[in-house]
Amino acid sequence: MARSAECPRCGRDVERLESERAWVCGIHGVVPPVWPVEQPSAEHLHRVAGSSQVPVWLPWPLPSAWLVTGVAAVGDDPMAARGVAVACTGPAPLGGLGELVVVAEEPGVGFGSRFAGLPYADPGPGLASRPADARVLGGHHTAAMWSLDTSDDRAAYVGEAEGLWLWAVLWPADTGYLVAEELGLLDLREAPELLDIPCGALTPRLSSGG
Repeated sequence: MARSAECPRCGRDVERLESERAWVCGIHGVVPPVWPVEQPSAEHLHRVAGSSQVPVWLPWPLPSAWLVTGVAAVGDDPMAARGVAVACTGPAPLGGLGELVVVAEEPGVGFGSRFAGLPYADPGPGLASRPADARVLGGHHTAAMWSLDTSDDRAAYVGEAEGLWLWAVLWPADTGYLVAEELGLLDLREAPELLDIPCGALTPRLSSGG
């Protein structure tokens, strides 16, 4: 059975209220929905990028032997995303598979915090009170990133780029070295449509939230 739209903060199915043109989660109230994800392909990624209001950040170049394993869009209109998550999978440093989810979103959406395993929608104003833990090269700018306290199975970083939240969440935790080594990000909205993006099987991470 096809999945319905989900709450970006908890993954529960949301209900469409036609009278208010809104989507409602039983826990978090009115939210922009997460639309069902598709098997990733270069064509699908470019299609999402072509209609997104926020950056579609792709780690680029991808780490050796890594593949893109999904993209999820958040927004009242599936053709005008207010948040986008891109998932990648590849070899973990100590064996097995590592995963990385990069999220760009408007404040208040809460998709990034869901992957980070945090109870709040936004990381709060206190980040800049301490030195940044890492930096990523996003588009034409370098974005400072701060590590977040979360569960031991993952590493989570958040920063700001182009006036939006930028999240990077990695499993297992030691895969966080990808961010610590100054990860490069490409906004697919600015990439040529002929860019060949290696894709693999769809990860369940985008639906489970971690």
